[in-house]
Amino acid sequence: MAANLATIPLLTPYQMGNFNLSHSVVLAPLARQRSYGNVPQPHAVLYYSQRATNGGLLIAEATGVSDTAQGYPETPGIWTTEQVQAWKPIVNGVHAKGGIFFCQILHVGRVSNEGFQPNGQAPISCTDKPLTPQVRSNGIDVAQFSTPRRLATDEIPSVVNDFRLAARNAIEAGFDGVEIHGAHGYLIDQFMKDKVNDRTDQYGGSLENRCRFALEVVEAVVNEIGADRVGFRISPFSNYSEAVDSNPEALALYMAKSLSNYGVLYCHAVEPRMVTIEEKKECPHSLLPMRKAFNGTFMVAGGYDRKDGNQAVSNGYTDLVAYGRLFLANPDLPRRFELDAPLNKYNRETFYILDPVVGYTDYPFLETTE
Repeated sequence: MAANLATIPLLTPYQMGNFNLSHSVVLAPLARQRSYGNVPQPHAVLYYSQRATNGGLLIAEATGVSDTAQGYPETPGIWTTEQVQAWKPIVNGVHAKGGIFFCQILHVGRVSNEGFQPNGQAPISCTDKPLTPQVRSNGIDVAQFSTPRRLATDEIPSVVNDFRLAARNAIEAGFDGVEIHGAHGYLIDQFMKDKVNDRTDQYGGSLENRCRFALEVVEAVVNEIGADRVGFRISPFSNYSEAVDSNPEALALYMAKSLSNYGVLYCHAVEPRMVTIEEKKECPHSLLPMRKAFNGTFMVAGGYDRKDGNQAVSNGYTDLVAYGRLFLANPDLPRRFELDAPLNKYNRETFYILDPVVGYTDYPFLETTE
């Protein structure tokens, strides 16, 4: 079997900084909304360890950096001692199987409402422009967003500090590193995109100013835990939550070069073809210029299957490919890719339910389906 492995680009070993990856199939960060009261639960131990392989990289679901960072029901945080302690057995489960585990740290910014905020206060953002209501990913629920409060210039350092503390807490919980969530219309993306950011201080206006908050977060996290433990997720071409930029190519290149300057371990970029979380379209944009401008490990996500994942790695378009829905439904995805085995179909209706088993840890392994 070993001789066969080398013929599949996705299953070729890859050196990511200090981490020896046995393959390029990464578990993408996926909201699962089963962390009751924002505390990770024991059922997550099984969920993540099922998807762990020796030398495989997993990225945990988006994890809030503070009590103002939440915008979805039952999502985990990493700002309290209780949360840090709750993450430890989950991380240990992944490490027991030889996996490498990064925690994605996030602040949702204006993608929230007063019901998720402490004391029912307004969500914070770079702007006070509200979001229009959105149909949730399940296609049924409509999310309502409260008008955000524009952060004063002198408040921004404390939000940067929340990311720094979250990174420190992630390392304390045993994670191998963190991925800063700078994508999908959340707080960092709100600052970066000129259709959202309408500030007139040093955090608004020019491209450099709009990226200032993102890079202050990067610098703080890098200084806290080391650049060799830091990744950054970015979606310059996506318009999730009305976060649109008039020149995404320039944003992509500026951020790729800036992240390189900080020595960040990896850049995790969302394909331009992903217009929404689930909708794929033909698209003239490419991540290739960004890939060339970034001098660390490059990871792509967005609607990949086995065939185009192999192709992207073999032609040098990317180093790693993050898989979301396929990995959610196939805990042994690398093994199935190796054997070119059929895949379980995912059930969208159970992505975000509260059940600790159904749609979470009950997807069958290959051995049990053969």
